[in-house]
Amino acid sequence: MKRFAVLGAGPVGQVLAKGLAAHGYEVRLGNRTPAKLAAFAKESGLPTGTPAEVAAWAEGIVLAVAGRSAEEALAAAGASNLDGKLVVDATNPIAAEPPVDGVLRFFTGPNESLMERLQAVFPKARFVKAFNSVGHALMVNPTLPGGKPTMFYCGNDAAAKAAVARVLEQFGWEGADMGTAVAARAIEPLCQLWCISGFRENEWAAHAFKLLKK
Repeated sequence: MKRFAVLGAGPVGQVLAKGLAAHGYEVRLGNRTPAKLAAFAKESGLPTGTPAEVAAWAEGIVLAVAGRSAEEALAAAGASNLDGKLVVDATNPIAAEPPVDGVLRFFTGPNESLMERLQAVFPKARFVKAFNSVGHALMVNPTLPGGKPTMFYCGNDAAAKAAVARVLEQFGWEGADMGTAVAARAIEPLCQLWCISGFRENEWAAHAFKLLKK
């Protein structure tokens, strides 16, 4: 897999797009208003287009939009353009309401996940949850005193997860496969945990999770 479309104009999409390009992947960025990406496209040299254009071209999709806009972004990409393709889901189901004592509110319940909802709407896509449990500053080549941090991921398709595992290794992460899409119910709330120190102590860029094994 060499061609990735990144859906999203924000910092997460830009960091992941640059990271993929730096590791030899062909990358195009998609937005319903491609002009929003004009400055980044000029700086990075990466092509842009509409979600449908870049999704049709790509072999894999990176979904890097606000969780509330995730289904709409994939619909704009076109269901037929997602069929059989890896979709790296970096979104979180963050609600519009403000956090409570540093804890983000989610619009999903404890026994469901946003990725499961998306998988149900786009059943032919091969979703893998990843990159949702750390800030964008550490997503590519994180350097921390404790060594390689852990990126938890999950999905229903073994080949899609293997492709994500390769990207994680290239990006300097220790990947941890948590199983099927149901595990997104546990992985998505890691975003809430990661953000607490940011909201309470304004510490946003110096921590990541690490799975220790005996």
